Amino acid sequence: MNAVVDPIEEPIGGDPVEARIVALLIERGRLKDADLARARRLEAEAGGPLLALLGRLGLVSERDHAEAVATVLDLPIVATKDLPDLPPENVALSAKFMRQFHLCPIREGDTAIDVLMADPQDAYQLDALRLALPRPLNPLVGLRSEIDALIERWHGQGRSAMGAIVDTAEGEGGELDDVEHLRDLASEAPVIRLVNLVIQRAVELRASDIHIEPFENQLKVRYRVDGVLHEGESPPTNLTAAVISRIKIMARLNIAERRLPQDGRIQMRVQGRELDLRVSTVPTSHGESVVMRLLDRESVVLSFEKLGFTDDFLPQFQKVLDQPHGILLVTGPTGSGKTTTLYTALSKLNTPDVKIITVEDPVEYQIEGINQIQVKPQIGLDFANALRSIVRQDPDIIMIGEMRDLETARIAIQSALTGHLVLSTLHTNNAAGGITRLLDMGVEDYLLTSTINGILAQRLVRKLEPTHAERYLALPEEIEKFGLRRLQPQGDIYLYRPKPSPIAPSGYAGRMTITEFLVMNDELRRAVMRHAGMGEVEQIARAAGMRTMYEDGIAKALAGLTTIEEVLRVTEEA
Repeated sequence: MNAVVDPIEEPIGGDPVEARIVALLIERGRLKDADLARARRLEAEAGGPLLALLGRLGLVSERDHAEAVATVLDLPIVATKDLPDLPPENVALSAKFMRQFHLCPIREGDTAIDVLMADPQDAYQLDALRLALPRPLNPLVGLRSEIDALIERWHGQGRSAMGAIVDTAEGEGGELDDVEHLRDLASEAPVIRLVNLVIQRAVELRASDIHIEPFENQLKVRYRVDGVLHEGESPPTNLTAAVISRIKIMARLNIAERRLPQDGRIQMRVQGRELDLRVSTVPTSHGESVVMRLLDRESVVLSFEKLGFTDDFLPQFQKVLDQPHGILLVTGPTGSGKTTTLYTALSKLNTPDVKIITVEDPVEYQIEGINQIQVKPQIGLDFANALRSIVRQDPDIIMIGEMRDLETARIAIQSALTGHLVLSTLHTNNAAGGITRLLDMGVEDYLLTSTINGILAQRLVRKLEPTHAERYLALPEEIEKFGLRRLQPQGDIYLYRPKPSPIAPSGYAGRMTITEFLVMNDELRRAVMRHAGMGEVEQIARAAGMRTMYEDGIAKALAGLTTIEEVLRVTEEA
């Protein structure tokens, strides 16, 4: 197919294509006005294309750049992992030219040559390619780093970006108990570039966590993307001490202490995003295991709709949230989005006539107008001590990061009884389990019945990438096995499966909540007073209209938002 490349060169309606791409990046929140102004000043001094400058300065990520270019030019994005092992035979371009402009011919058709380009809007590149290629040009969009890796694979020595850095890095050598030697290792340029590359890849993948795990014969790097771990390219074992020391220096941890767990924080800017990395190290048999939790403050959207709260569920939740006093609990395992739900609730309650104080460990996102306290157990400022103090600060709403013990739970209940609205989290598997957990902790039943307004249990499931999801007719066995007729009594039942695409290689993009919400009523209060079991509490709540997480998940699978497999992965019904 012959691509029409002329519109790419000409301003459309007097508006250059580059300006439209930049405008789209700003509209999508991927580029800040202040960063654009800074780049324009540098452009005026040094010259060169603005988009390339934004990439070099790290103000726009490669993926955001590629998606904006593809949208404006209406061109497909191509993932290099799907390409063959060998380059097209009859297309000769110099490797230097391809590396300089981040482009690579990938396919030779009957009428045109497909060329993967990081900047297909660049008229100079298009003119040069037209002169160099024997047939018309069909531009496609690719990620700059992927194109560079492809050029290296096809026309270089086959090394990856990490491989090229590793070739220039020195091995351990020396005495690893020598702190100065460790500091020197961690301060070498290749090691710094290596750690930056690992963090940059996490941002590109939109990962929530980076796991760096030393084993006897390898150093493993894994990224958690949408709740699932994926293995990434790993540095060689001889760089283990240097890589881990570099991360510890960045997080201001003690690099000489390798026998005890440590926690720290890194604040840095990667590809135009202000990142907050929570760093945790623990000693293992073969060295220190490091986990970095990435908190992208700019990308968090505090919206119940974006979280996956449905229109029929939200009014019920909002009603409990609007009560002037009492306790609202959010339960679920670690990493199930409890804190984000609470932050979203707080942002809705955050008005000038209300005083909100939070006690957290750690403070994950700063919210304007809310007093947030970071607990510091090492100096005696734990949840219970902080809570005792903040009640005297005359708050209307109190948020407690987690009810970890009886003392914290008792002060929270006391606060609710004295007219405060208290929001908190609890580690239980379902909503009914929240009641039994508090009773097991030693909280008196009569205090629970008079303070608990509602308990929300939630999990996170991966969302299907809507443009590529594949719809199929559910088999009779699936309908029976998963109880689908309860939610759709009549007609054909359709389910959806993920279909990989360059935008979302797994077929999933982002996550959403599936929830169950137990609202206290008189019958539940009577059940709590007689210390009913978790099963009975759940039955009473379901009779009053509570939909379980599994049922909420199945409803979202039928709506094409997620898949049955995802719901089964995170719920007990599996």
